[in-house]
Amino acid sequence: MKLLCSNVFTVSTERERIQREKLRDLAVFERLNGNPGKSSPALAVKKFCRTISIKEVQASDMRPLTVLEDTLNYLLGLLDSKEHPFEVVHDFIFDRTRSIRQDLTMQSIVNKRAIFMYEGMVKFHVISHRKLWCSTGDPNIASIHHLNMEQLTKTLSSLFNLYEANRNSNDLHENEAEFHSFYVLLNLGSHSKPMGEPLSLWFSHVSTPVLKSKEMRFARRIVRSFRMGNYMDFFRTVAADASYLQYCIMEPYINEVRSLALSYINFGGYKLHPYPLSNLSRHLMIEESDLESFCHSCSLETCIDESGNKLLQTKQTTFSPPKGGFQKYSFLGLQDYER
Repeated sequence: MKLLCSNVFTVSTERERIQREKLRDLAVFERLNGNPGKSSPALAVKKFCRTISIKEVQASDMRPLTVLEDTLNYLLGLLDSKEHPFEVVHDFIFDRTRSIRQDLTMQSIVNKRAIFMYEGMVKFHVISHRKLWCSTGDPNIASIHHLNMEQLTKTLSSLFNLYEANRNSNDLHENEAEFHSFYVLLNLGSHSKPMGEPLSLWFSHVSTPVLKSKEMRFARRIVRSFRMGNYMDFFRTVAADASYLQYCIMEPYINEVRSLALSYINFGGYKLHPYPLSNLSRHLMIEESDLESFCHSCSLETCIDESGNKLLQTKQTTFSPPKGGFQKYSFLGLQDYER
């Protein structure tokens, strides 16, 4: 396991570390040689404290900005760890990044370095949004996914405030347009209001340069295609312009759009002209074998013609999306989005 630099004290005081050692309150990443009751200054990372008061905090309790930056880099470096289940990794980074945000807030650090840190923390929550969604069949992970969404929207809101606090002109910050697009994509669901207000009202608060950016035009087109049921435009736009982080937010809705497309094709097609799965798989950005399974999950039967081509018979009256939700299916070109 990669350790933090020895001259970086990630716990505010030795007192916290000793207390947590006594309570055996150490995450797996903080345990010295795997001992649940022993840590070190190079492993222990300051926990989030819900009841902390600015009046009770001494200057020595606050980590300086350089330490916070090093700590965040260390935490984000754990994101791809395969040593433990992702929910274990997420739980650790989730809590310790909240502590970082707490230290930044209590020291009123609102400069451009803080922007970079908040962008990193938003990325963590966005990537987690996708990874946790893939396991939401587990009730415990579904709860974690909900909490992650809460912190994603809070962190995103704080980042937007930082952008404004550091505004010198009408120029955009380097990643500002893409991070604003995340908020739009979080509204894909018909009842989604991640920050408590309708998307149309939120747009009125957004600057013109952001609204005209490539990233925001992409996000608005995706939402429009989704709400209008234009699956062809939805998938074409995703394939042409989505970034990996934008895809992470959209993935929970991909199968919903595929299901809608199947319903259109099934009810609107000609019974004597079955639809080739090879063509449909390209439109819906899914492997043909997965598409066949997807059709079956929607209670639609497929067949094979004399040439061995797989087909979807239309006008079937049995169409019904699975009540328990869809399993995870392939997305053609996903490797192009991966970090």
